[in-house]
Amino acid sequence: MITFFIALAILFVGYKVYGSYVEKTFGIKEERTTPAYASQDGIDYVPMGKKRNSMIQLLNIAGVGPIFGPIMGALYGPVAFLWIVFGSIFAGAVHDYLTGMISLRNNGAHLPQLAEKFLGRSLRHIVNGFALLLLLLVGTVFVTSPSNMINNLFDGNATTLTIVIFAVFAYYILATLLPVDQIIGRIYPFFGALLMISAVGIAVSLFTQGYKIQK
Repeated sequence: MITFFIALAILFVGYKVYGSYVEKTFGIKEERTTPAYASQDGIDYVPMGKKRNSMIQLLNIAGVGPIFGPIMGALYGPVAFLWIVFGSIFAGAVHDYLTGMISLRNNGAHLPQLAEKFLGRSLRHIVNGFALLLLLLVGTVFVTSPSNMINNLFDGNATTLTIVIFAVFAYYILATLLPVDQIIGRIYPFFGALLMISAVGIAVSLFTQGYKIQK
């Protein structure tokens, strides 16, 4: 439990101190019009409220990570917890924040477009190649991992697993092709809220049932 509280404290301090430093260094402008308004098209650029955006972003940044991350921490002890915490502060959080803010300042451009603008056309092709490879790997994990968990919950077999995989894959395709507010804007906030509720439930269980972190 001591490791757990230390991790929470470091995350809070990192958010308040280092997060403020990163934000100040980047130089945000509250009055800047975001692409959701400047390029509003009802498909990819759609304004949404702060609460829905927060839940969507929570789900996007979290994904399968909060499921496997704490499990690895519980299995391998304090070192894994500290690695997750410091990696989140100095790598993941900064990367996602700066990438998102740079994209906002360039009309919602994605990474290959940004690479071409700042590094040249040849680098765009390289980034495109890495993006395709990483999307393939991430897509595989994000389809198979939840499918296996759903299949295990229902004690399914290989046939059931195949059906679940196709269902999850179909969901991802629809969420990608349909306007952003049709599935992502409606379902993702709900899933994000469930993620928060599950995190609170796990935290309560840790305290009430006396679980211990292995050393």
